[in-house]
Order: sequence, then structure tokens, then C-alpha cells
Amino acid sequence: MAVLEAPKVSAKGLFDLTGKVAVITGSSRGIGRAIAERMAQQGAKVVISSRKAGPCEEVAAAINEQNPGHAIAIPANISSQEDLQRLVDETRKTWGQIDILVCNAASNPFYGSQLDIPDDAFRKILDNNIVANNWLVKMVAPEMKERMDGAIIVVSSIGGLRGSEVIGAYCISKAADMQLARNLAKELGPFNIRVNCIAPGLVKTDFAKALWDNPAGEERASSGTPLRRLGEPDDLAGAAVYLASRAGAWTTGQTIVVDGGSTC
Repeated sequence: MAVLEAPKVSAKGLFDLTGKVAVITGSSRGIGRAIAERMAQQGAKVVISSRKAGPCEEVAAAINEQNPGHAIAIPANISSQEDLQRLVDETRKTWGQIDILVCNAASNPFYGSQLDIPDDAFRKILDNNIVANNWLVKMVAPEMKERMDGAIIVVSSIGGLRGSEVIGAYCISKAADMQLARNLAKELGPFNIRVNCIAPGLVKTDFAKALWDNPAGEERASSGTPLRRLGEPDDLAGAAVYLASRAGAWTTGQTIVVDGGSTC
């Protein structure tokens, strides 16, 4: 295989995503929405996707108000391989290709002891948080390999770096995502495809609402963070833009922790 050269920096800068197409799962709210909004600001065409069509269309419309023609909505359920293939096919039909994949959607249907989790809940967590990500990568990797260019980002969690008494299965799945990224980085690196994880700390999203949605819970969680606050969805968006752009051209197989310092 020929030796690859570093890509040129566009006149618009290291973080420019003009001409790129990004598919972002779980992007009708929270971290996924923030990533989509920031990527669109940097020039990318973004695909808003989650289970329900209405919220996806609302987010796409809001992005298009600020950046006309930069967003479309394609609802898909990550538990359905057929839905994810349709997501990929419709994106290509509309915009011709996929340059950036952000696997952000995840599930956590169980809160409690690892010893008490029902098998069906455990399997759902592993299927939606790991297997579905691998499905999507398999769907987009061939065209990225052909172009010798691509960026794949998996939104993991600092839960994958430590144990938990109440969200153990979720933490297991997020640790597996970090290893998934390392494996894929080794396999796809010779094709100039970068694969990385972002590991957020506790972010004020609906997904994590049970952990912060009362004054005592928020104070307790933020007190262990050097920056003395919980994360906001937009705190994660910059890391995703970095990994997708020329700025992150030599970063692969890594997990970038964005947690206000709570794991330091």
C-alpha cells in the first residue's frame, strides 16, 4: 500500500468540514444534537437521526435556519439493522457519500445491581451500544476505504473507565466501545480512516436525568469535578469536530475524556 501523505489544511482552517457529510445517531437532542449543530456550523452536511421522525425534523429545520441546506432528517432505530441500512442508503441517495459517522445513540434500560439485571435488558444494552455501532461501521467503511478517507467517532462514557453499582451493564458496553474503536483503528488506519471515542462525564441530558435532576444530586455530582459543574451537551461538540476535521488527522484509536476533570 502506498505511503499516505498528511492532508492539506483548507483555507478556512483546521476545523473546516465544508464538503463533508456526517451521519449522527441519537442527534434529535442532547450531545448528538450539539455535535450536529457544531458540525453544520463548520460546513458539514448533517443527517439527524433518532427513533422518532418529529424531533428529527424539528432539529433539522432549526439547523437549516442557521445554515440553509445543511441538514436532513432520517429517523432510524439503532436496534434494527434494516433501519440503519436505510439510514445509510438514504443519506447516500441525498448527498452521495458519508465522510463522518458519529455513533452517539445508546440505551440503558436498567438501573440497579449487576446481579439483578434481566438477560433481555443486558442483551439490549450490549446490542444497542456495541453491536449496532459495528453494524454502522461495516455499512460505511467500504466507501471510506475506496476514497482513502473517513472519520468514525463513537460516543462512549467515563463509565467505561470505572465500575458502578447501579449502571454496570452500561459501563461494560462503554468499555467495549473503547476497545471497538482501538480494533477498528488498527484495521482501517491503512486506509486513512480514523476511529476514536469520546468519553463524556456526567452531562445534563435527558438520558442522564436520573443522576442530576435535583439540586442535591447535581451538587453531589459536581462537587467531585475540579471545574465544579456538570457538563452541557455543547461541551462535547468541540471534541467531535476536532476528531472529524483536519485538526484530528493524526489521531486514531484514542478515547478522549471530556469530564470536567472528574477522572483526574
